[in-house]
Amino acid sequence: MDIIDVRSAQTIQNPHGVKVSKLYDTEHAQAMHITLEPGERLRRHATPVDVFFYVLEGTGLVEIGDEKKSVGPDTLIPSPARLPHCWYNEGDATLRVLVVKVPRPTETTRLL
Repeated sequence: MDIIDVRSAQTIQNPHGVKVSKLYDTEHAQAMHITLEPGERLRRHATPVDVFFYVLEGTGLVEIGDEKKSVGPDTLIPSPARLPHCWYNEGDATLRVLVVKVPRPTETTRLL
């Protein structure tokens, strides 16, 4: 049995320049943990597969397509494939978000 401690999971390089840890990565799905400190944000981008976000801690501004909403803990936000999205931490506390990609992106889907 694998048990992953989110707080001490190894961070990965990413184009956003923020703390991201890959928690789960199989041929079927992928789960990432994003930590945004106050003032940090992701770059607006699209994924080739469906994604859902689950806010674990803090309050953030999520942008999907042309909509922006403030969301807090225990909120799930679906984001369809190929629709640009972004996260902003405009508050004064840490924002932690679980990101699940289904199905897992592949080299083929990344090219779409």
